[in-house]
Amino acid sequence: MTAAVALALTLTACGGDGGKKSDDKPSTPAAASGGQSRPQTNAPTAQSTEVLATVRGGDGIEIVVNSAKRDTGGFVTVEGVVANNSSQGFTAPGWQGSEQELRDNGASMAGASLVDKTGKKRYLILRDTDGRCLCTRFPTGLTAGQKIPFYAQFPAPPAPVTEVDFQLPTMPTATIKISG
Repeated sequence: MTAAVALALTLTACGGDGGKKSDDKPSTPAAASGGQSRPQTNAPTAQSTEVLATVRGGDGIEIVVNSAKRDTGGFVTVEGVVANNSSQGFTAPGWQGSEQELRDNGASMAGASLVDKTGKKRYLILRDTDGRCLCTRFPTGLTAGQKIPFYAQFPAPPAPVTEVDFQLPTMPTATIKISG
């Protein structure tokens, strides 16, 4: 039954949608979310216009972080938008990270991490039971001028920690505030 639902969602995501790209979000682990799964959407759930950080990398790539929310399940969800402001396609080289445990992520944000400088800890991206990141994947990369909502989920730092560094390979570090 679960495989049939996953196949149906995958086939639906492949349908024509006026040029929008699916971010291919897997569900959060049931244990971490109290048995509820994250809705499958093409946009961040926060729909926030607040800007926690803007990171500009080489080749015209820009990441705007709109929210970093602590969830009751013990994780932090970071959401925002990735923009390709260049005249060429972008396949997110290096963003998938080098962890051997992460599989089949291709162009993704699997290499993202949160760093608690005070506690001196790095929090790596969460993964589902198949070893795929709980993050946005870019199956075909980003075309020139394209903007795609993103999300990335991490284990939550201790409650007193409200500020962390968001790091993504090949991009500058951004300090963001965790809410909730």
